[in-house]
Amino acid sequence: MSETPHIVGDVMTRTVVAVGRDAPFKELVQTLGQWRVSAMPVLEGEGRVIGVVSEADLLPKEEFRDTDPDRLQQLRRLPDLAKAGALTAEELMSSPAVTVHPDATLSEAARIMAVRGVKRLPVVDTEGKLLGIVSRGDLLKVFLRSDQDIEEEVRRTVVSYLFPGDGGIHVRVDEGVVTLSGRLRDTARIPVAARLTRAVEGVVDVECHFRGVGPDDAERTA
Repeated sequence: MSETPHIVGDVMTRTVVAVGRDAPFKELVQTLGQWRVSAMPVLEGEGRVIGVVSEADLLPKEEFRDTDPDRLQQLRRLPDLAKAGALTAEELMSSPAVTVHPDATLSEAARIMAVRGVKRLPVVDTEGKLLGIVSRGDLLKVFLRSDQDIEEEVRRTVVSYLFPGDGGIHVRVDEGVVTLSGRLRDTARIPVAARLTRAVEGVVDVECHFRGVGPDDAERTA
C-alpha cells in the first residue's frame, strides 16, 4: 500500500454478497455459508440498502425451536421471538441499516463500528445505493504499509512542515513504530510533532527523542 488511504472508498470491498427483501430463510442460511460471511445487506429496487441480515438474526429460530418460554422471558426476548418465527429477509433484518459513505475517513468508520457494535458496514452513495462493504479487516489494511512508505510520509507531512529550518531531524520507522530524533531550536513543537506523526495511517506508535540547541536544554521525550 504505497499511498495512505484516507477514506473508506480506498479500502472497501466492491464485490458484495446481498439479498432481496423477499429472500427466504433457507436461502439466507445457504448464502451466508456459501460465501463465508456473517452478515449481508438487504436490497430493494435498484440496489438501495434497507437493512442488514446476520447470523445473529437467524439463530433465534434454532434457539427457540424446541422451547416454550414463560411470559417473563417472552417480554424480555420479544424481538428474538419475533425473529424465531420470521421467514424472509425483510422480517429478519436489522433496519434501518448502519451504513457509511465512501468519503468517510477510516477513523469515522471505526468509530461507527465501535459505537454501533457491528463488524462491517455497507458503503452507500447519497441515495442509499450499495457501493461496497467495509469490514474491520479492511480498516486494518493501513497497518500493512511498509516502513519506508510511512517514513517518507512523516518526512513530507510532519518534519518538513513543522521544522523546515532544522535539517538534523532524523526519522526512523521499525515495524510501524516511528522514532523522531535530533536537535531542535523550538522544542515546544515536540508534542505537535508526536500528534501529527501518530495521525499518519499505518503508524503503530511514536517515540520522540529530541535535544534542544541551547546549553541549558535537556533531552525531551514526548
